[in-house]
Amino acid sequence: MRHSPDYRRLLRPSPGSFFVVGLAGAGKRTWARTHYPDSHLIDLRDDGVCQRFLAEPSALAGEIRPLHRQPVIVSDVQRAPALLAEVHRLMTGSDRRFVLLASGARSIRGAAAPLLDHSVAEHALYPLVPAELGRDFTLDRMLRFGSLPAVWEAADPWATLETWMQTYVRDEIRADAVARNVPAFLRFLPAAALGHGRVLNTAALARDAAASRTTIAGYVRILQDTLLATLLPAFETRLRVRERRHPKLYWTDAGLVRAAKRQLGDVTAEERDVLLEGFVLTVLRAHNAREELFEDIGYWAPAQARLTEVDFLLRRGRDYLAIDVKAQPRHDRVQLAGLRAIEGLPRLVRRVLIYLGEESLRDDGIEVWPVRDWLAAVAGGRLWP
Repeated sequence: MRHSPDYRRLLRPSPGSFFVVGLAGAGKRTWARTHYPDSHLIDLRDDGVCQRFLAEPSALAGEIRPLHRQPVIVSDVQRAPALLAEVHRLMTGSDRRFVLLASGARSIRGAAAPLLDHSVAEHALYPLVPAELGRDFTLDRMLRFGSLPAVWEAADPWATLETWMQTYVRDEIRADAVARNVPAFLRFLPAAALGHGRVLNTAALARDAAASRTTIAGYVRILQDTLLATLLPAFETRLRVRERRHPKLYWTDAGLVRAAKRQLGDVTAEERDVLLEGFVLTVLRAHNAREELFEDIGYWAPAQARLTEVDFLLRRGRDYLAIDVKAQPRHDRVQLAGLRAIEGLPRLVRRVLIYLGEESLRDDGIEVWPVRDWLAAVAGGRLWP
């Protein structure tokens, strides 16, 4: 397996010190070493290095003292969160730059608070998106295996995904008191994967995992804190009340969803819709991390049950943009039902249907875009009119 520095990532460094959080295998170390080739790396994946700093965080000062102005990269800082207090001390009154890499925010949240209060920015690095892959991008491969760099470049993507999930349970979950019941968590993971792109149903997940609702709520927080999944809130008609409906659960990477439910073969017709929706959400979030495309994102849940939902509703300032996703190769006017229903929303400036066809259309004021055209609009800063 190799991590290629050739893919130009959307994430750009910010001035001073900062955090980069992302899934394990998202390419954080490769990104950091590419942008800071003269940096000093403290790699806490190495058990010996990690144990040394766990025992004596103050040893960091002695290690970096001879470095003068070299940036310091601390990789996998979630393994030694106590080290962040020493980083904060060393930053105070100096211009030393630290690039702090973490696979999730769960274990560092409390320890990182003084740094975040110290105006240390936090950035997210997502799996590879089409704007980064360029000509190497293929939608079928991305929906089947996802696009973590560690998986994308592997000779055996499926074996790499299986190893990733095993490592996730071992390293991320067993360290968490909420998930000490590992068998229940292992039952929860495939059930949560089956819920990808659907309204979160804690009661059903509790039945499937043979665990309490409180336990399941903790498990869902773990998915969020380790960046494996996100909850998409519901925007209701006229946005008078937010989150009255339950949120939807979306996994960050299609390959990890499929690995969790052990779906080994080609993408099925039943999977394609929700996998394409998840892909669209990850692309939006990755581009938003570089250049603000939206201030809020949710799904539109109409008050009238007979009306169709809209997959994504973006807000920027006072304006709204509605996006619906259909994994169909041909356009059918029936697909526009949700976007027609949302037409009366105040300050709605654009309605877009993304589909798998080849032809760009305009139908009843709704723009119908092939996936490639939508990706070009996002990458080119033309998503909003």
